[in-house]
Amino acid sequence: MAPERIVAAALALVDAEGADALSMRALAQQLGSGTATLYRHFANRGQLIAHVVDHVFGEVSLDAAQPAGQGWQASCEAIAHTMFAVLSRHPRVARLLLEQTPVGPNAMAIREQCVSMLLDNGFAPELAARTYATLSRYVLGFAIQLSEHPDGPAAAQDAEAFRHVDASQFPATAAVADAMPVPLEVEFAFGLGLLVRGLDYLH
Repeated sequence: MAPERIVAAALALVDAEGADALSMRALAQQLGSGTATLYRHFANRGQLIAHVVDHVFGEVSLDAAQPAGQGWQASCEAIAHTMFAVLSRHPRVARLLLEQTPVGPNAMAIREQCVSMLLDNGFAPELAARTYATLSRYVLGFAIQLSEHPDGPAAAQDAEAFRHVDASQFPATAAVADAMPVPLEVEFAFGLGLLVRGLDYLH
C-alpha cells in the first residue's frame, strides 16, 4: 500500500471525525488492512501525524502567499491569510499542530519563503524568526477555534442573544449589539492587520 494513500486516508479520517479519532488501529480498519501494513511506512502515530500535517501544508500556494510587487506588510498578511484558508478547509487538523512543530518539506518551504522575505526587507534574524513564529501561532489560534465548530459557529444564535442584552445593565454592550458577534474571519483579518502594523515599531 502506497504511503500517499495512507496519508490521504488519515487526513480524511481527521476531517470526518477529529484529531482524537486518528489511531493506527482505526486507520487500518478504514483501509481494510492490518496495522503492520501501516507500521512498514510509519514508525508510530507521531510520524504519521507529521506527514498528514505536511500534506495539508502542501495545499498552501506559495505564489498566493507572496503577491508580486507588494511590501513586506502585504506579504505577511497574504501568508497568514493563505495558511488560514487552508486550515479552514481542514479545521480539525489544527489540533494535530499542537502535538509537534511542523518541519516537513512543505511546512519548511512556507517558513523559508516568509523568513527570507523578512530578511530581504531588513529584518534582523531574531526579529524575522519571532515574526514568523508569531504569525504562525496567530493563524493556529484562530484555526483551533474553527476546529471547535467545523460546521461554522452558531452566529445567528449568538446575534440573537446580543439583541436581548439589558441596556440598563450593560449599556455599552447594547450600543454595539448590532455589530456582535464579530464573524471569526473578520476578527482574524482585523487582528492580523493590527499585528502587522505593530511590526513597524520594531522593524
